[in-house]
Amino acid sequence: MFITFEGGEGTGKSTQVKLLAERLRAQGKDVLTTREPGGTPEAEALRNLLVSGETSRWTSNEELLLNFAARGSHLRQVIKPALVIGQTVICDRFIDSSYVYQVAAGGASFLLFDQLMNTIAGEAIPDFTFILDIDPAIGATRAAARSATAHESRFERKGTEFHNKVRIAFSDLAAQQSKRCHLIDANGTAEVVAARIREKLND
Repeated sequence: MFITFEGGEGTGKSTQVKLLAERLRAQGKDVLTTREPGGTPEAEALRNLLVSGETSRWTSNEELLLNFAARGSHLRQVIKPALVIGQTVICDRFIDSSYVYQVAAGGASFLLFDQLMNTIAGEAIPDFTFILDIDPAIGATRAAARSATAHESRFERKGTEFHNKVRIAFSDLAAQQSKRCHLIDANGTAEVVAARIREKLND
């Protein structure tokens, strides 16, 4: 099973990845957690290029190329081998973030996204995607409190208009692909949000 978590900045994706993995392991499942961009040494190096520096460092098309270069390494070395041996893979961000951040909110070429999807991702589509939804202003406050990741703040600094577009695009995606994508209210404590996710997964 391949599960992904999506959403804007500060929605609590990393926390929910950890909580769901702990619950599934308690049920006897073999679970691998990972993240994008990242997951391999090569992809982590590209992550550093993407999430640090000035907001104008890359165009949205260039971000797409870097993200898919990282994704290719991640899929080939980590995700696909894990799925082949029967592990449950839970990933913090995946292809939906590339579409929302770079295409829908950033204005990158959908044709380029589609070509990269077909060439690099292929049929690697998640079984379940949980989209954590929260007011971008609240998310920004949460993200700013994460001092440990202050150097990874390039996307957080893209401004209110950009993050409002991100939220709308994720909501639209959940409506368009409702069989796979589930919009989760990310307000409340981590355990309250985790309970909402478990309910959807059980359904």
